Amino acid sequence: MRADSPLGGTPAGTRTTTGGDTGPGPGSRPGSGSGAGPDSGSGSGPGSAAGRATLAVTAAATALALMNYTAPMQTLPATAAAFGTPASAQAWLLNGTPLGLAALLLVAGALADAHGRRRVFLLGTLALGATTLLGALAGSTALFTAARIAQGAASAAVLAGSLGLLADAYPSGRDRIRATGLWGASVSGGIALGPLLAGAVSLVDWRLVFVVLGAAALVTAAAGTRALPAGPPAAPAGPGRPDLAGAVALALALGALLTGLTLGRDGWRDPWVGALLAASAVLTALFAVVERRVAHPMIDLGLLRRPEFRAATLGALFTGLAVIGLFSVVPALLQRGAGLSPPAAAWPFALWSGTAFAVALQARRLAGRVPAPYQLALGFVLSAAGVLGLLGTVGSPAVPWPRLVLAMVVAGAGSGLLNAALPRLAVDSVPPERAAMGSGANNTARYIGSAAGVALALALSAGGADRALLASAGLALAGAVVTVAASPRR
Repeated sequence: MRADSPLGGTPAGTRTTTGGDTGPGPGSRPGSGSGAGPDSGSGSGPGSAAGRATLAVTAAATALALMNYTAPMQTLPATAAAFGTPASAQAWLLNGTPLGLAALLLVAGALADAHGRRRVFLLGTLALGATTLLGALAGSTALFTAARIAQGAASAAVLAGSLGLLADAYPSGRDRIRATGLWGASVSGGIALGPLLAGAVSLVDWRLVFVVLGAAALVTAAAGTRALPAGPPAAPAGPGRPDLAGAVALALALGALLTGLTLGRDGWRDPWVGALLAASAVLTALFAVVERRVAHPMIDLGLLRRPEFRAATLGALFTGLAVIGLFSVVPALLQRGAGLSPPAAAWPFALWSGTAFAVALQARRLAGRVPAPYQLALGFVLSAAGVLGLLGTVGSPAVPWPRLVLAMVVAGAGSGLLNAALPRLAVDSVPPERAAMGSGANNTARYIGSAAGVALALALSAGGADRALLASAGLALAGAVVTVAASPRR
């Protein structure tokens, strides 16, 4: 087994002998032989300054990646007006980033495991800054979408590398729970801050939002080069070339799915919609075949035999479909249906995501009492309850504010439970040497779900916002059922 870093303050570049662990999950295992792997946070033990620096830098970069992801939710009307984007194509202004994320997260996870989580993380943060600045310069729907796809690819490296670095820096147990809980809170915090920043800055110019985010990512990358512990050179016995065939098959499958769902806005009986959805299913099957045959797959499909991994993957998929997909379009629905200004529409979304942030911070208290799959199920149920409370509010010119606020708080609490449980289950459900792959697989499922959820929500909302709300609530309840059904039998 190779790990990016031995834990417990071992100096970079030294080898350590380790031994049996009491539970699954990445981290040093006292007693088993393990050589130090490619560059990672050597010496970043749970109580060390290096461990705290790893947590701070990875959380900051993750928050920026999520701010970049959510900012266009608030600027969608202005961006569509600037580019003259028709309603049937506006989903692509939101879906470029999740497409890049979903297509490359598994590649990023495999590269991080093989060539160094620190290296992949820092390159991803640097690329996120550069591509976000390019998005600010785009002059058309196609160029902006291309920049967003590139931002998603960069974010894939950030997310896969960051959770892998945390898995190295914190052993399983209370320190791991605290660190992944704070990382999950940074996800919620980024989701909350993105639309608030966009709502404030877009009053001047929507492009300025991406200038600010791009510059912040570049500063974080520079800070990371100094703060993250430097590890030994990459081990010579890493896997060969990345699984590009699998990445292409997955990207084409997701592209066909998103295009089919986007065209569904103009009519689900269109033959092209059925053909694209069928093509997506065929390409997904092709992806599975490729992964079984290549020497170094992006994801080891044998992991699906693990109940914990199935629960983590399905939980992430339904989180994207039922939660992220709907709330990605809520600010635009409030602007169009309720006639709110961009800053006014940002506050209900910030209430939802701010509640998620607060709950994710406190959810670690449940870790020893409630198994992660059941915490996911509770999160889905609360999310469904909150979404049902939004019926008749989002698309109404006379917004019933007390009910809207209560519904956003309840849905936000559910989202916080999901954000806290998913990273913990992702790294605990795979062998230690596959920590970044576990993170990549989990986030891939989440963003495949979110991309499909955005397209579905926009298509359904063309017939009224309540249709999208009912679909989201139904998917959330389905997520609760399948997550528990897939979890280990106790």
